[in-house]
Amino acid sequence: DNAIFTSYNRNFRGRNDGNAKTMNFLASPELVTAMSYAGSTTFNPMTDSLPTSSGEEFRFSPPSGQDLPSAGFAQGNPAFYPTPGVPDASVPVKVDPSSTRLALLEPFAPFPDTELHGLRVLYKVKGQCTTDTISAAGPWLKYKGHLPNISENTLIGAINAATGETNVAYDVDGTPSSIPELAKRWKQQGTPWLVVAEHNYGEGSAREHAALQPRYLGARIILAKSFARIHETNLKKQGVVPLTFATEADYDRIDACDEVGTEGLLDVLRSGGQGSVEILVKKRDGSEVRVKTRHTLSKDQCGFVLAGSALNLLAKKHRNA
Repeated sequence: DNAIFTSYNRNFRGRNDGNAKTMNFLASPELVTAMSYAGSTTFNPMTDSLPTSSGEEFRFSPPSGQDLPSAGFAQGNPAFYPTPGVPDASVPVKVDPSSTRLALLEPFAPFPDTELHGLRVLYKVKGQCTTDTISAAGPWLKYKGHLPNISENTLIGAINAATGETNVAYDVDGTPSSIPELAKRWKQQGTPWLVVAEHNYGEGSAREHAALQPRYLGARIILAKSFARIHETNLKKQGVVPLTFATEADYDRIDACDEVGTEGLLDVLRSGGQGSVEILVKKRDGSEVRVKTRHTLSKDQCGFVLAGSALNLLAKKHRNA
């Protein structure tokens, strides 16, 4: 129904305009430039011409050039090499408070000096949960510099394991809402949360916002059957703890709104990744379930989580330097 041309390698459906019916074709910068002048997918810049305002016909000349310098690359003058900038903390960073596309980031809180208690399962995801499921692209990309705004799309593509609905979450009292709405409500109430998911959680592109947004809204743990490797690392960088089920069947023992605490997590973080973590689940009927988990936290990654995020840790090291 619609077609566009781009010269960079993001050509899956809906990537550029949010329309799943748009096909995006890859071409060289020269060809994309010529096609943009024509505004038509049937234009052939090698044979076709374009009318000008004077009524004359214009035809592109084929691009030409050298692939490499005939005499090789010049060494260059080292005096012109860029030098690292020197940061000046006295310079204010000014952002229009009414901007919808840019907002300053506030540091995330460090990990508490205790185990995690009082978490609730925000959502139990059924089936595939990609980075696009967690942080949709298309028209949302204009908010990449505004974390509160782009967080409005968090997990909106996720399927509810209990009901089969997409982006419908239920509060403890049964009130339905979108996933971002419930996450924001729990954040305001001071209730941290976790997501329970199936295999290869976070598969797809290395989309940092898929970890950044849940962290901003109050996520502390993602408990899944397995993770996509890059997304698992991204979660740790934002201070979210990714855990996998030691026994995958335990996925069926946890439900949305269950209350959750950890046992052993603080020791794992303080020991640089040594040890194991168990999840203590209090069901709605008052019964309790103990779930064993696995983790891949390294010493450095434990430092990220304890500091609240990798950025927090880097900033701390800079201040102490």
